[in-house]
Amino acid sequence: MMANDPEPAGNNSSLPIQDYAIIGNSRSAALIGSNGSMDWLCLPRFDSASIFAAILDPVRGGRFQICPRQVRRVRRRYVGETVVLETRFETDTGEALLTDFVPVAAEPEKRHNLWPEYEIIRHIECTRGEVEIELLCDPRFDYARQIPQPREHGRCGWVFEAGRQSLIIRSEIAHGVRQNEPGLFGRERLRQGEVRFSALAYNREAPSVLPPLGKTAAARLAATLEWWERWSKRCRYKGPFREQVIRSALTLKLMVFAPSGAVVAAPTTSLPEWIGAGRNWDYRYCWLRDASMTIRAMIDLGYEEDADAFLSWLLHTTRLTWPKLRVMYDVYGRKVPDEEDLDHLSGYSNSKPVRVGNGARDQLQLDTYGALIHAAFRILQHAESLDHDTARALLGFGETVCRCWTEPDRGIWELRGGNRHNTLSKVMCWVALDHLLALDKCGLLSVPRERFERNRSELKQVIESQGFNRELGAYVSEFGGREVDASLLLLPLYSYIEAANPRMIGTRRLIQERLGNGVLLRRYPEGSDGLPSSEGAFGICSFWAIENQARGGDLEGAEENLARMLRYGNDVGLFAEEIEPETGAALGNFPQAYTHVGVINVAYAIAAAKGESGERRSKVEKKS
Repeated sequence: MMANDPEPAGNNSSLPIQDYAIIGNSRSAALIGSNGSMDWLCLPRFDSASIFAAILDPVRGGRFQICPRQVRRVRRRYVGETVVLETRFETDTGEALLTDFVPVAAEPEKRHNLWPEYEIIRHIECTRGEVEIELLCDPRFDYARQIPQPREHGRCGWVFEAGRQSLIIRSEIAHGVRQNEPGLFGRERLRQGEVRFSALAYNREAPSVLPPLGKTAAARLAATLEWWERWSKRCRYKGPFREQVIRSALTLKLMVFAPSGAVVAAPTTSLPEWIGAGRNWDYRYCWLRDASMTIRAMIDLGYEEDADAFLSWLLHTTRLTWPKLRVMYDVYGRKVPDEEDLDHLSGYSNSKPVRVGNGARDQLQLDTYGALIHAAFRILQHAESLDHDTARALLGFGETVCRCWTEPDRGIWELRGGNRHNTLSKVMCWVALDHLLALDKCGLLSVPRERFERNRSELKQVIESQGFNRELGAYVSEFGGREVDASLLLLPLYSYIEAANPRMIGTRRLIQERLGNGVLLRRYPEGSDGLPSSEGAFGICSFWAIENQARGGDLEGAEENLARMLRYGNDVGLFAEEIEPETGAALGNFPQAYTHVGVINVAYAIAAAKGESGERRSKVEKKS
């Protein structure tokens, strides 16, 4: 489990993944370690090349660190229901409080003031005794392939340039260049009550006006706190574990690319799913399969506007490939780059390779159709009518399902072997047709009912005859097989079958026997993906199992298991993709949107079963 007091690491070693926290403003995000070091930042977008990448190579990657010398103890928190991060350092001589945030401003306000494209403000205050503060700003552009030299611009600070990009650092901490050393270094002794601001500003091509530090920076901190508190107060969830639900909602909001509405799977690349095993992937893109559960979480919490923006992005993006779907898209809806290995970076904890781009972009994954249509269904079931373009898009996806569902595919886990007849993929094709027929029945959409009903019926028959193993008493991963994987826990969550159905109970039991380690679950049997090493327990799978437990009627057990799972979050409530079962350490890209969606959906399912959710009845439910 995560320690309550994270220990800062030296500059040449890797912090544990769980020792990081995230700040951002829904355009990109920075990861800041418990040692005050900003070790990951890509600009201007999540999937842009990195500017700081010490998390992937502590020697070459570059960082921006502000921290007292000789720290004895560290405590962190987010301020209230915001994403403003506070890190409290205790030394032998005093205490210092570091506050990190990305100022929030509406687009018209940014344009009117000509502010930088992206800005990070760091504020450190000596709160007791006296402390010696050190600053190191050492950017490395283009995944550390370019080491820019700082140029001083008087009151405008120091400028690092690479091509058309410029990074400007201003700090009230005394600083300058060091002979034969890259970046900027500063050191200053602060006494109780003394405060120093630092600001990092990024621009491409266009000039900007740099807001003053001091009182102006303090006012921008107050405005940012107010903005996030106001956003959090819109959450209508009042059920159990509300604090963790709000933290997960805030984390999801940070992974929204606001200009388009896309939600990235994670802000990082190549954080290993097992140390030294090569299971390192780039997650800075939007997977359509994540869409339905993300939208469900947003709607359940009362963030319909965010869900609407995401759905609009989904439908607009998929016009480029309509009526077929890609597995993933970048934040602007374009094709994700193919994989490239960055051999010059050592990797997190020497776990190579460091990859950018994603080779799964061209796979056939039929479950994507069900995920997208389910996402649309969750919003449109409350609509009075559909516009022509939306209706046409959904109908085309349904037609594609009817044509393609008999084909084998790569499946939800993107296994890099051959295509198979994956049970979940067939179930999600059934979900797609079932939801489209429901929209037709209530008059929102006109579909070729006879054809869709016939294909839905055929899908049901083949799933129950070939995707269910009578000898095992369980659904299996692929038709005619004997193995199970955790994705089968999604069947009740997409309303294919009730969680209390004996077939589903048998499936859950077998998954727990074969893949379980207490409350933790692996996603599939070791070796299924053809890679030689182990991997961690997959966080979202545990939340699927707990939601099944709640939907099956065991609310007390579900609450107990949810409480156990929440202990695997770090000290500020963040979850990675995976968990190392023996130590509880975080593994994989961080923080992971899908895992935080799991937190929200389980808590909401428990609240709904207790009648505490305030759930709306849909137009579809009223007319069906």
